[in-house]
Amino acid sequence: MTDQIRWGVLATGGIAARFARELALVPDAELVAVGSRTASSAEAFATEHGVARSHGSWEALAADPDVNLIYIATPHSHHHAAASLCLRAGKPLLVEKAFTLDLAQAQELVTVARERQLFLMEAFWTRTLPAILKAQQLIADGAIGEVVAVQAAFGIAFDPDPAHRLRNPQLGGGALLDLGVYPIGFAQLLLGEPNQVRAWAQLFPEGTDARTSIALGFPSGAVASLYCGTGGDLRTATVVGSTGKIDFPWGFHAAERFVLHRDAADPQEFQDAPAGLHFEAAEAGKCWRAGKLESDLVPLSSTLSVMRTMDAIRAQIGVSY
Repeated sequence: MTDQIRWGVLATGGIAARFARELALVPDAELVAVGSRTASSAEAFATEHGVARSHGSWEALAADPDVNLIYIATPHSHHHAAASLCLRAGKPLLVEKAFTLDLAQAQELVTVARERQLFLMEAFWTRTLPAILKAQQLIADGAIGEVVAVQAAFGIAFDPDPAHRLRNPQLGGGALLDLGVYPIGFAQLLLGEPNQVRAWAQLFPEGTDARTSIALGFPSGAVASLYCGTGGDLRTATVVGSTGKIDFPWGFHAAERFVLHRDAADPQEFQDAPAGLHFEAAEAGKCWRAGKLESDLVPLSSTLSVMRTMDAIRAQIGVSY
């Protein structure tokens, strides 16, 4: 086992650049290689971020013997192809969310990883943030009683033009996979898998969802009211308990602080570390060092569960890829 965990990043877009910058905050991690489908893109990324080696193909990155872990940073329409290639080349992976386009693709990746005894984790950074972990602990300790409802919304003040990726079904466009994975994943983190799913959507002319409203019911009797969409900014969440609630009024997906309200008590604000992708990278590296095949914070069962819910939602709103 090496002193430094040597990372590779597959793709060179905005999220890959952010990962490269924030990986520097992980003491035992180093970005040593980047792979792209064009040599020029890989070389430009390597120059900008001080990466030692650039590869002009996914295959070359996957075959690099000096890379311990690969972060898949393509658009989610390409996650399955990129992750399949890397897993079959023997590389452990951190795969950006949404994990894949649908449950079948996700299950295939999980099966391959387990057959080959390779670490695999969805890059659901929200679940690794200290503020979220603190809120989870408070809930587990009974701070708000039994959780009876979750409200969460992720909307962006952006109206994509017809040529944009978000409107293209061939690229897995729409609000659901880009934005909806956050409120759905947040609700299921706290309540498990729903046994009832209802959804309504306004679709773009191209057939992808512009705005989607989701109602989930859970075996415990709890419910969740969720929203994702373009055209207006909204990134709040509330966890309602039988004796109190926890509010995330400043962006639950990138939570740094929240407010605890208990019956007959003054509100209490909790502030934690600034959000960042380095928390998910540190979790993946820690698991890989320990020889684990998946993360306890972002288990593969939760990834498959969220994909199952999103499949059910797409079936109801009429979105297919």
